Amino acid sequence: MTTVKNFFASRWGIVSAGVFVGVFAAVLQKLGNPGNMGICVACMERDIAGALGLHRAALAQYIRPEILAFVLGAFIAALLFREFKPRGGSSPIIRFFLGFFAMVGALVFLGCPWRALLRLAGGDGNAILGLAGLTAGIWAGVLFLKSGYTLGRATKVKSFSGWVFPIAMVALLVLLLVAPQFGRTPEGTPTGPIFFSSKGPGSQHAPILISLLVGLGVGFLAQRTRLCTMGAIRDVILIKNTYLLSGILGIVGAAFFMNLILGQFKAGFTNQPIAHTDYLWNFMGMALSGLAFALAGGCPGRQLFLSGEGDGDAAIFATGMIVGAGFSHNFSMASSPAGPGPYGPIAVIIGLIFCMVVGFSMREKMA
Repeated sequence: MTTVKNFFASRWGIVSAGVFVGVFAAVLQKLGNPGNMGICVACMERDIAGALGLHRAALAQYIRPEILAFVLGAFIAALLFREFKPRGGSSPIIRFFLGFFAMVGALVFLGCPWRALLRLAGGDGNAILGLAGLTAGIWAGVLFLKSGYTLGRATKVKSFSGWVFPIAMVALLVLLLVAPQFGRTPEGTPTGPIFFSSKGPGSQHAPILISLLVGLGVGFLAQRTRLCTMGAIRDVILIKNTYLLSGILGIVGAAFFMNLILGQFKAGFTNQPIAHTDYLWNFMGMALSGLAFALAGGCPGRQLFLSGEGDGDAAIFATGMIVGAGFSHNFSMASSPAGPGPYGPIAVIIGLIFCMVVGFSMREKMA
């Protein structure tokens, strides 16, 4: 066990985790997940929000088993390596709204940091603007960190608190498999409370069992290696450390080569799957997300992995993202391949203002 633990803490360990993510993200795409979206935490949480009826965008409704498995894989790893430590109480309401606005920004761009990397590995040039915005947002967050920003220290809580979010993931898995339909349309067709897209991205998915197995592997490896896109960029800017960056490069490199092998690479800016070419709002959407991730202490994947360790604050952030997805579609903030939604740009500006207020108001005096 000690040897395994040491390997995961090494550079080769995190590179291996990144390669695993990159390879199987491309494979999941080949097996049915939407284009350049083999893995995307934001998009998949948006689909879950739709499946639960939090929005009624008929093209984005499916309980993505990868998300559930990310949490459960990290939960298993934390239990095996005795790192399951239930905790919480670090500015939960602020973390909820950081998650909310992180999702707003991600759906204006159309993807989380991992999807930005996978879009780049698939040849989508629009991802360059998204990654530039992500870096700019994280850089702004680093400035707040340097000035004494903190959301306070989490405290130890009762053990059951750490089990709640993993149990919720199991409940969602049951809903996916059972697909209960309690309501009816005016025509008498059974519908709800779990909705499934019949066309569009929500209807495109790999086989459930394969998605679960890949998700469990990603959750397990990411929990052991602390894989995090936001953390990688933050550490390079803040302390010039490239450990986490090694894993991110592993994702891009592995996904690029797998896309070439599987015939999924298509270079260009136009006609890319589930993407738009508005350069300004690709940049600004991810700038908002990057800042929110930096202020919350992790990208959306990392928040799921932390929730598997018993971190209730991370679970609240993830819940905020799911609620944010519902609002983004219900209030016409989410983008489509045609471009940003009518209220997407103003929502990004409001989110940036919120994050700036949080950054300035949550600083402690430096010694």
